[in-house]
Amino acid sequence: MTRAEELENRLKLLVNFGGVVSKETNLGKLLELIAEQVKAILGCDRCSVFILDRQTNELWAKVALGMQRTEIRVPYGKGIVGHVATSGQTLNIQDAYQDNRFTHEIDRLTGYRTRSILAVPLKNVGGHIIGVFEAMNKGGMPFNVDDEGILQLISSLAASGIENAQLYESLSKSQLETIYRLAVTAEYRDQQDTAVHLRHISEYSALIAQGLGLPEREAENLRYASPLHDIGKVGIADAILLKPGKLTPEEFEEMKKHTVYGAKILSNAESNLLQIACKVAGSHHEKFDGTGYPAGLKAEQIPIYARIVSVADVFDALCAQRVYKPKWDPEKAREYIMEEKGKAFDPAVVEAFDRVFVDILKMHAMSDGKTTIIPGITKELHRHSY
Repeated sequence: MTRAEELENRLKLLVNFGGVVSKETNLGKLLELIAEQVKAILGCDRCSVFILDRQTNELWAKVALGMQRTEIRVPYGKGIVGHVATSGQTLNIQDAYQDNRFTHEIDRLTGYRTRSILAVPLKNVGGHIIGVFEAMNKGGMPFNVDDEGILQLISSLAASGIENAQLYESLSKSQLETIYRLAVTAEYRDQQDTAVHLRHISEYSALIAQGLGLPEREAENLRYASPLHDIGKVGIADAILLKPGKLTPEEFEEMKKHTVYGAKILSNAESNLLQIACKVAGSHHEKFDGTGYPAGLKAEQIPIYARIVSVADVFDALCAQRVYKPKWDPEKAREYIMEEKGKAFDPAVVEAFDRVFVDILKMHAMSDGKTTIIPGITKELHRHSY
């Protein structure tokens, strides 16, 4: 390839780069996209995008560690990227191991062998450092002056996209914190392990949605909407909600109204996330065979989000200790979910649950610490969840 052809090809890649960066609002995905684009444009082995965390005064980046991706953090001012961040100057190093600023530890952890490095500061429109681009190991030769200019241009194109994604993430976190605290308000009255329960419902629902093949944005929305499934409990009297014994038929009818109350609380929301939460709150006790409540909806009449949360909620309820029942072993709870396929639960959702069960089990183990196997358990259900 001639120099003119190489420059023309890079120009095309740069134009494409601008379009890709402007569309992605998820920070993690954006950083991965940027890294892949830089690799293609510069023809290097690897690119890491380090972001400045002003709270900890560190630079962090996602890197490959074996088959996993993990986060590497570098103190501000330390190593190659730390030096670039503090100086604001580009560094073009032909032999990393001959430079005393190079940190060997990252290579040791990742099993990667760094040779050449090109690192440029990532600056926002105000000229403030927000991170560092670090490209490594250009194929067969060191990085040249052209590479420096291209990576500096890329950094200016990427900076605004990264800041927009950070702003979007910050706003999302604020919204989600508000939603979470609203969910806690409802759950706190009748559950001592509120945080664990809400986290389980959130994570299990997202995992099942992913296993079902829902678009990632929908799965994420369900992750954050699902904790509001029982928000209607705020309208249930303590005498019923906190009753340790079996509910009378009249009390159970009143308990069922928490679905109606929840849907009313969340109705007419403009936010797509709260619209999903409204569907979940109103229909997560409907059953696939039409025997659920409050409306006796059947099969596809039940919103898919509610069908997913129904499985997540029952599974978590069965695995939780309650005053009126012992906790089930997760495998026993899984068997129950499978048995209710086509009856209480959507068969497709149950199959998705089964596909991601290993991941659900990992999430359960993180908060459970240890599992108690209870032989001869009866099919008793959490009265608030079924």
